[in-house]
Amino acid sequence: MAKFEPFEKHAQKYDEWFNKNKLFYESELQAIKKLLPKNKNGIEIGVGSGRFAAPLGIKLGVDPSRKMGEIAQMRGIKFVEGIAESLPFEDSQFDFVLMVTTICFLDDVKTAFKEAYRVLKPGDCLIIGFIDAESPMGKLYEKHKNESTFYKDATFYSVKEVISYMKKAQFKDFSFRQTLFKSGEELKDIEPVKKGFGEGSFVVVRGVK
Repeated sequence: MAKFEPFEKHAQKYDEWFNKNKLFYESELQAIKKLLPKNKNGIEIGVGSGRFAAPLGIKLGVDPSRKMGEIAQMRGIKFVEGIAESLPFEDSQFDFVLMVTTICFLDDVKTAFKEAYRVLKPGDCLIIGFIDAESPMGKLYEKHKNESTFYKDATFYSVKEVISYMKKAQFKDFSFRQTLFKSGEELKDIEPVKKGFGEGSFVVVRGVK
């Protein structure tokens, strides 16, 4: 539970990162859009300040940080205070569940994915967006995480590890998109989105219930 404290204390600083790193942010958004169902009733878990939910048309978000939730509400998101490991929703309620850069802050990935499975309707999907631990950016984040306000207690996962957790939660029929092929200094434009994984530092995985 302590992992969300930096977000509670520094919510505004976190939100400002997206303004300072627009090319990273826009590249990640484009990759998520490729696998996100359109015009469906979905939820973002770890909604934060609503930076992904708002432009993606997601109206409902869960997060343990009230301060982040207040910013999300200003972006038109209905905010519910809660954690991924114990979602305050009925079974089979949503058409999709989205988690973006949330998995590295979870206390219990296995339980969180089981909860996502529980609240999804049969045939619908969980979409995970994350920095691949085996990518150049993932290795850089890991190396410097003690210097970071937000990533000090984060656990970064490889694509294989994420898939393994999703399979244990009974997800199947996986699809992949990737982006952020260059490092920060080299980034001059929004990055392209490719199928698969192993090249881009930001990976989106979709699994079906």
